[in-house]
Amino acid sequence: MSRISLTAALAAAVLTAATACSSTKTSGGSGGKVQLAHSGKLTTCTHLPYMPFQFKKGKEVVGFDVDLVDLVAKDLKVEQEIVDTPFEGIQSGEDLNTGKCDLAAAGMTITPVREKNLDFSHSYFEATQALLVKKGKGYDSLDDLKGKELGVQQSTTGEEYAKKHAKGVKTRQYEDLGLLLTAVKTGKVDAGINDNGVLYDYAKKNPDTRVTTEFDTGEQYGIGVRTGNDALREQINKTLKKARADGRYDRIYKKWFGKEPAK
Repeated sequence: MSRISLTAALAAAVLTAATACSSTKTSGGSGGKVQLAHSGKLTTCTHLPYMPFQFKKGKEVVGFDVDLVDLVAKDLKVEQEIVDTPFEGIQSGEDLNTGKCDLAAAGMTITPVREKNLDFSHSYFEATQALLVKKGKGYDSLDDLKGKELGVQQSTTGEEYAKKHAKGVKTRQYEDLGLLLTAVKTGKVDAGINDNGVLYDYAKKNPDTRVTTEFDTGEQYGIGVRTGNDALREQINKTLKKARADGRYDRIYKKWFGKEPAK
């Protein structure tokens, strides 16, 4: 290829990339424009499965987070599209920075480390770490697991908590929650640590397992956007505030957790 044709090709590529994003007028207080990666779509990065926040039901991805982001998409007058991607790419901010998605909704705790990589909405869910074991096993604390094996999900706050507090306990890392839960249920590990919401949901549907204890970590979930993407972050906050005020948040919460949130 000649230098001239190469230059033309590169220029075309740059032009294509520059025009790839669409601009959708928000109803946010700032009056700014939300830049979307794909025209007519609000693209969400998540990591499946994380029931009941996001998981596959047939060919459709459903869950608490999915329903909340649908409210944002409705306010933007677009449809939500969900991309299943490794969690590391989400919390590192890479998937947002490269335009793979507009936002990340993955049952994700707001932490100082993550806040360096992406910007978060206001908190929309309170969580804490908990311990899941097979029914009949008397592991009620991390001390009870000394010399035993604890399953953790990689790149999560549960893994970080175990590193700091599970002294004398061997940990086994799993890429996603589904693999971790199966390991507990089948006895491959003696217990598993993760957020209380997903563990209680699993134990309710799998009565041969139980949640034995919670650890007061005081975590808050947030929806992530690319650093500096204030227009979208403000729109998310506005939608969440409105949904809490008009009762839609409570109805969605009850749909997925069987009760309304504590006031």
